[in-house]
Amino acid sequence: MTAKNSFHGISRPGGWLPEQDELEDWLAGHRERVEARPEDSPLHPVIVEFQELIASDPVVRLYMTEMIEQVPKSKPYRKRHLTSVDQMLRLINEVLTMAPEFSEGGMVTTPLTAILDWTMGTEAGFAAHRDPRIVAMFRKVLDAWCTFLTSPESLYVLNDSPSGWMSEKAQQAVGISDYEHDPHAEHWGFTSWNDFFSRRLTSTSRPVADADDDKVIVSACESTPYKISSDVQRQSRFWVKNQPYSLDDLLARDDSVDDFVGGTVYQAFLSALNYHRWHAPVAGTIVRAYLKDGTYFSEAESEGANAVDSRFSQAYLAHVAARAIILIQADDPAIGLMAFVPVGMIEVSSCVIDPDIVPGHHVKKGDELGYFQFGGSTECLIFRPGAIDQFALEAIPQPQNQNAPLVRVRSKLATAKR
Repeated sequence: MTAKNSFHGISRPGGWLPEQDELEDWLAGHRERVEARPEDSPLHPVIVEFQELIASDPVVRLYMTEMIEQVPKSKPYRKRHLTSVDQMLRLINEVLTMAPEFSEGGMVTTPLTAILDWTMGTEAGFAAHRDPRIVAMFRKVLDAWCTFLTSPESLYVLNDSPSGWMSEKAQQAVGISDYEHDPHAEHWGFTSWNDFFSRRLTSTSRPVADADDDKVIVSACESTPYKISSDVQRQSRFWVKNQPYSLDDLLARDDSVDDFVGGTVYQAFLSALNYHRWHAPVAGTIVRAYLKDGTYFSEAESEGANAVDSRFSQAYLAHVAARAIILIQADDPAIGLMAFVPVGMIEVSSCVIDPDIVPGHHVKKGDELGYFQFGGSTECLIFRPGAIDQFALEAIPQPQNQNAPLVRVRSKLATAKR
């Protein structure tokens, strides 16, 4: 099996999970913490509800049991870390009062994905994470975790210990000097983990490229180029190996779909330590802005062994995962109507649209549109046919075995036809 070469000694792209050996070390420690608790320790109410769903629904119970049983014995891990549904729920329960800690090598910023890791790539796992009952239950789990991450209790990881986000190495990794914070205040003045994670840039960081030239389109996110597709069709089989874009599904059958048939989609992904707010790629007027519910841990089985790495399912996820859809009528007539679609992957699924982003509101290029709460994952910019003259060199995706450059938010992404 080739997956061993993919996951041993190589960090997973995006920085959401470490390489396999360090991931297993984290899982072993997490499992030990859970097993050290008394067996009658109370569970979070949302986990109790999950238990009741599994007990009462035979199909849900089948999926949740089989996705653990179907993890192949030949997977490249030292030890099988999930043995039962009850154990899995207790491991998830522990996460609901945890915030991600900093680590130089073995950082796990998506602990729920770490727990579910190999199970997502089984036949039962593929089915489970598309089942509306299970998707709805995981949404409740994520909402419960988000409640903790938005509370002052989550600030315990903002300290200057080696695993704290205020340590010297963490400050360098994050680039904290680029962000608004009070270096003299406790926890830098942040009110929660989510407040820290969705921190704002300073007024001098990331200036808007060619602010007065409406032909210049800027990057909406701080992200790494993933894919550029032209002549995109209204409907395609987005779940097959090359994951072609299907506008009907990507845009949730929005009335604007006809405008984009034959056009271009640019997609890029955000890493764990990136800036996670979105900014207007063009000057223009908001036409519509809304949230679309979707899946959370679904992966594309067409990717085979690589399906357990969410990066390889990104185009697929843009069609099925929880996301926001923002339509902007650009001031430049060559651009015209365009769409920005920030997409949540795995547990990074909470999209928050700025309250000012409503129909009729005019945005300047670079204005804030919203943010990913607890992280972010991937974004799509959708253009009408003939709108794009060329993409900037930095925006061209690189082969997967090469280090692709990070495109800074509000830097030049492309130019429109003149």
